[in-house]
Amino acid sequence: MSDRDQPVLRLEDVHLSFGAVKAINGVGLEVRPGELFAVIGPNGAGKTSLFNVMSGVYRPQQGRVEFLGQDLRGMRPHRIAGMGMARTFQNIALFEHLTVIDNLMLGRHQHITYGSLAAVVWRGRARRQELEHRRVVEEIVDFLELEQWRAMPVGLLPYGVQKRVELGRALAMEPKLLLLDEPVAGMNLEETEDTARYILDIRDELDIPMVLVEHDMGMVMDLADRILVVDFGEPIATGTPDEVQRHPDVLRAYLGEELSS
Repeated sequence: MSDRDQPVLRLEDVHLSFGAVKAINGVGLEVRPGELFAVIGPNGAGKTSLFNVMSGVYRPQQGRVEFLGQDLRGMRPHRIAGMGMARTFQNIALFEHLTVIDNLMLGRHQHITYGSLAAVVWRGRARRQELEHRRVVEEIVDFLELEQWRAMPVGLLPYGVQKRVELGRALAMEPKLLLLDEPVAGMNLEETEDTARYILDIRDELDIPMVLVEHDMGMVMDLADRILVVDFGEPIATGTPDEVQRHPDVLRAYLGEELSS
């Protein structure tokens, strides 16, 4: 089996409880290379808990989580990030007093191999690495069309642009898998359409597989290759957008008749 046939991420029969509350109950999924995989469900369905299990923030009581063929159970989040899993957050987590460039450079931290003394001297390997990191960041600025804001503190930027910077910081990690937690939450229509275009470009031009959690059903149905629907922590359907929209359990639990036509 070639690398293109191997799933990038696999969850098998994952269970996660907080006391008597069952947050995840027997969820399994596979994310394939180059795939945009979406997870949807009502509020409280367990979507964010799934993201936290994938990224190592939560450790499930039962089940298996594999990334690039390696078992992640018990692995710390920073080690998982170092393997190539990047994540954006629903709530913006940028340094508002730093510029766009500086915030993007923070995404390069795991690729820095020189120490603090070398950074002060800024010669040899430190200088070569810094120039390479700057080159990567400038490519992201071009890719996400951030040129006009590159030197501005992010706290002064419109909300939609700040969300784009956070996406860029995740891309700066050169991820092998990108987790997108409600990337268009709070955006207007124009900002949503722009973000959708960037997400498609990430999949089609950068060939980065993604897991998307999003409440904008129109966007999910337009972008996703496959969708997992969860309700009260339990998986109720997995399939293409067309298959999911026709699934009777999904219609009853979440989507509604308006999206089934």
